[in-house]
Amino acid sequence: MGRFIVDFVCFGENLIVEIDGGQHLDCDDDRVRDDWLRREGFRVLRFWNNDVLKNINGVIESVSMHLAPSPQPSPIKGEGEISQLGK
Repeated sequence: MGRFIVDFVCFGENLIVEIDGGQHLDCDDDRVRDDWLRREGFRVLRFWNNDVLKNINGVIESVSMHLAPSPQPSPIKGEGEISQLGK
């Protein structure tokens, strides 16, 4: 992406996923890169290597939340028809 290398990109969603090790803690280069990518219209999600290895379901859930919403109404979010049971 430009002069940068990214771990994963979904062009259809303008989403970049980065998987980082400890060398990325407080890394100014990452901030510069993320700022440039955001100016180019991308959202950048960062996860620690440890999260991917020990909590892959949480990582997947987080990435899923940043993708386009389902066209189906979500009853969890209070969307769709309200049941009239008991009335």
